[in-house]
Amino acid sequence: MPLFSLLDTALDRTLIGYGNLGYLVRRRRWPEGDPPPGALRGKAAIVTGAKAGLGRATATGLARLGAKVHMVVRGREEGERVREEIVREAPGAEIVVDECDVSSLASVRAYAEAFKGPLHVLVHNAGVMPGERQVSEDGNELTLATHVVGPHLLTALLRPALAAGAPSRVLWVSSGGMYGQRLRADDLQYEKDEYRPATAYARTKRAQVVLAQEWAERLHDDRIVVHAMHPGWVDTPGIAEGLPRFKALARTILRTPEQGADTLVWLAGAGEPGRCTGRFWHDREPRPLHYIGRTKEDAADRRALWDACQRLSGLEPAPPPTRTPRARVT
Repeated sequence: MPLFSLLDTALDRTLIGYGNLGYLVRRRRWPEGDPPPGALRGKAAIVTGAKAGLGRATATGLARLGAKVHMVVRGREEGERVREEIVREAPGAEIVVDECDVSSLASVRAYAEAFKGPLHVLVHNAGVMPGERQVSEDGNELTLATHVVGPHLLTALLRPALAAGAPSRVLWVSSGGMYGQRLRADDLQYEKDEYRPATAYARTKRAQVVLAQEWAERLHDDRIVVHAMHPGWVDTPGIAEGLPRFKALARTILRTPEQGADTLVWLAGAGEPGRCTGRFWHDREPRPLHYIGRTKEDAADRRALWDACQRLSGLEPAPPPTRTPRARVT
């Protein structure tokens, strides 16, 4: 194994690579101009949770590649303020502020119905970590509603727009925390176990990775690739609010939002990720889905998650996919 591959693996397995050191070491091997300037010119992109942190950095990065970026936010006034900041940072950026609460099925349906395609990039980034168990207006546990059910419905409703923009890409922002949790298809609503914010967050991030692969199987024939990624440890408002102790301990090694969003922007505009589907990425490299055996899910768990998402989002039951993505890394 080449020396750099050994170093990369060591950084990944020890978690040291999740901080800014991993980014700084790995970026030295990335070619300049990848993705190339203008890679997304004339294309439309949606980024949910785009007002701050990773979402804001991703929206800026996609706009710099030439995309017309739809910032999906809760609160238009604040969204417009952020849009003006991005335009000042990236003159000529084409940014549109769209209102949608991803945790609300009615809001997602209204937004998808009003969206005029084609669509080329859909980034599921919106996230929450409530300190106590809360439910959405539809009665779903709020973390599940925001990270899994709402994005699932949005993907389904925007499928025609993504097909019209094909080849197109759907990207899920997960978390390295998902490595410590298995898919709990038997307790998606967190009703059986005692609610813990960080665990609930990590469970839904595991569910996102599984769901991304399920969508990859189903969207392949539409020339829509689907990937999940994790950004590492990033200094975002979500970290400050949800994990203040962790931020205090790790403040010197946290990545900037731009460093955390780098792989997202690369996945949206570079050539390599368009030639495969169903992978889980970190720092522009596909990563294993599991590091410990107890977190592995089986086909029944995956099917149960898909069926639950269909039911909870009010969609019709769908048959199993007819193919398995050859790009899956286990």
